[in-house]
Amino acid sequence: MRLSPLYEQRLAEATQQGIEQGIEQGIEQGIEQGVRQGQRIFVENLLRAKFGDLDEELTAIIEPLLALPPADSTALLLNSSREELLARFN
Repeated sequence: MRLSPLYEQRLAEATQQGIEQGIEQGIEQGIEQGVRQGQRIFVENLLRAKFGDLDEELTAIIEPLLALPPADSTALLLNSSREELLARFN
């Protein structure tokens, strides 16, 4: 059984479109993960610079800090003591 040329063309176009959409989604997800990782590294580095090594308590507040808008988390990190940060997120 032979498929019509028009059907084969439409199938090839749909396949190509699916591949392109998959690639685009993969790129977007990769960018989002990269941004998230960069934000995490920034928060970790700021905590280390301010308080030294990250212990369990400081590590536990990283995710809640990342949930805030970057401007808010940066302001908190710069203006809060260790005790204030731990009290706010624990």
